[in-house]
Amino acid sequence: MRPVVAGVDIGGTKTHVLLADAVAHTVTDDVILPSTDWQTRDLRRAADWLIARLRAIAGDVELVRIAVGAHGCETPAQSSLLAEALGGALGGIPVTVVNDAELLVPAAGFEHGIGVVAGTGSIAVGRHRDSGVRLSAGGWGWVLGDEGSGSALVREAARALLTHTDTGTDLAADPLTKALLGSYGAADLPELAAAMSWDGGVETWGRHTQAVFTAADEGSALARDVIAEGGNALAGLVTRLAARGARTDTVVFAGGVITGQQRLWTSVTNRLAHDLPGTAPHLLDAPPARGALNLALHGGH
Repeated sequence: MRPVVAGVDIGGTKTHVLLADAVAHTVTDDVILPSTDWQTRDLRRAADWLIARLRAIAGDVELVRIAVGAHGCETPAQSSLLAEALGGALGGIPVTVVNDAELLVPAAGFEHGIGVVAGTGSIAVGRHRDSGVRLSAGGWGWVLGDEGSGSALVREAARALLTHTDTGTDLAADPLTKALLGSYGAADLPELAAAMSWDGGVETWGRHTQAVFTAADEGSALARDVIAEGGNALAGLVTRLAARGARTDTVVFAGGVITGQQRLWTSVTNRLAHDLPGTAPHLLDAPPARGALNLALHGGH
């Protein structure tokens, strides 16, 4: 029986498991499954959740090392406790657990750098250049933060419309009005505000992100300003980590919003070039689970 390592990316909606031969480094299993019932409030229960899925995929192979990027492990203490629970339940094999945003840099093939997720939410994660201590910025949720994310772009677009309307500006002809009302199926701005507040709430905002980009493409200056500010905010997460001692020579971005929208990407890169010259931004073109597998294959480093 050949030894196998596992790299796991546990996201909010799906979990991606990669198994590879520990000697040849060839992938033997590539499985995506729902993250249903995943939670980190009870880390022992979380360990049992993952072990059950690994055993269902791996069968009787000999797992010799696991690396996990776990949504919801927001502190080093949480990551350490989950790693201990997993290792103890699996006979003491080495286990590395990091926040899922920390998978981006190794997934892109780099050893050091900052990973920035810009999808439904947003967060930036790096390590101190000297101590190696984990640093993060953002990720405070759709109501309080997550600047530059899909949810935040929709929130700020709606706020821009409502604020200008309060000043007496007629925005009926603005493409952003048409796009957001159409996306929500709302007849007017009061109905839009009610729908955003009560029809599913913040958890549903991200699915309307395309309306903001569509409005920008159709000439809405408001939408373009919202996108530009979102890009500036994402770059701002990186500069905050730089000020706290993180290495910024490489910054890897991932998430459905940043990878799919050139306007947002241009705003981010322009701001980084201005604020942190010498920083090299990259869009991730591999699944984050590849980062977990790379950590597993190279001893968690």
